[in-house]
Formats: sequence, C-alpha cells, structure tokens
Amino acid sequence: MLAKTSETNIVHSSNSWLKSYYFTRFAVSAAWVLAAFTIARAMPAVAAIMLVAYPAWDALANFVDARRTGGLNRNKTQLLNFVISVITTVAVAIALGKSMNAVLAVFGVWAVLSGLFQLATAIRRWKSGAQWAMVLSGAQSALAGIFFVKMAGSVATVGITDIAPYAAFGAFYFLVSAVWLTVSDARRKSVRVAG
Repeated sequence: MLAKTSETNIVHSSNSWLKSYYFTRFAVSAAWVLAAFTIARAMPAVAAIMLVAYPAWDALANFVDARRTGGLNRNKTQLLNFVISVITTVAVAIALGKSMNAVLAVFGVWAVLSGLFQLATAIRRWKSGAQWAMVLSGAQSALAGIFFVKMAGSVATVGITDIAPYAAFGAFYFLVSAVWLTVSDARRKSVRVAG
C-alpha cells in the first residue's frame, strides 16, 4: 500500500511538472508566432533575433525539463534534443549571414531531428498521459522539416512567416497536452473524493 501511494505521488509530481512545462511551452511559442506575424514581419533585425532565439529557447526548455525529470543521463532523447538545438542556434546565426533560404534549410534539418527526439521522449513518457499529442507533434515536426528543406532549395523568397506556422502547430500540441493532463488530474481527484 505504501509503495502504491509513493508511486502515485511520483506520477502526480511528474504530471504537475509536465502541465506547467507544456503550458509554458505553449505560451512562449504562441507569443513567438504572434510576434512573427506582426512585429518581425516588417523588421528584419527583430526577425533575425527571433530566429536565433527559437532553437535557443528549445534547448533551454529541453535542458530544464530533463533536469526536472531525472537528469540528462536518464533522459537521453532530451539531451540529444538539447545538443541539436544548441548547434542549430549557432547554425541559424551563421545562416542569417547568407540567406533566408539557408536559414530555412537549417530549420528544416533541426525540425526533423528535434521532432524525432520529441517523438521518442513522448513514447518513453507514455504512462504520464497526454503523450499522444507529443507523438503527433514530433511526427509532424519531422515532416515539416522535410518540407522546409525542399522549400529552401527553391527560388521562392522565404521569411519568418514561413516558419511561424510550424511554431503555431507546436504551440497547439503543447496546449492540448497541458489541457489533457489538467482534465485527467481533475478526473482522478474527483474519483478519489467520491471513493
């Protein structure tokens, strides 16, 4: 009985963290998308800062999440996501000196890799609940990345608004996961109270 209570407390603690983590990821991504379609659209300097900041934020988020859920050694997929996001941050900064098509290509490769790592993390966390949305998010990220790489090779003019829908879908999936966990926790509590 004591072991079961301890396990329930660990799951609850993990879900509490994931809820706040997913809500935070949603809020930051939503704000980024809003800024991309408004301020950054007409201000290339702001767009450049935002393009560098996006993978940097992802690196920080993965690092903090891994630390909060057992450490980097225990969370290899998040460690890899952290590393690839740091590399992408530097690569985007370099690519900005070349062209937006080069930036889009970097984002494409990153979207594929980070999407696959996110998918793997979601599968590993399946018992936490709401991970089906993270699986979809990871798979869609990988597919979007392939599209980005293809688009980067074309002669079409690209900008931050071509990347913003990708971030918007990510925000949506984080929100779905956060709400799903919130509702699941509320149901569990009501069952406990009723019992």
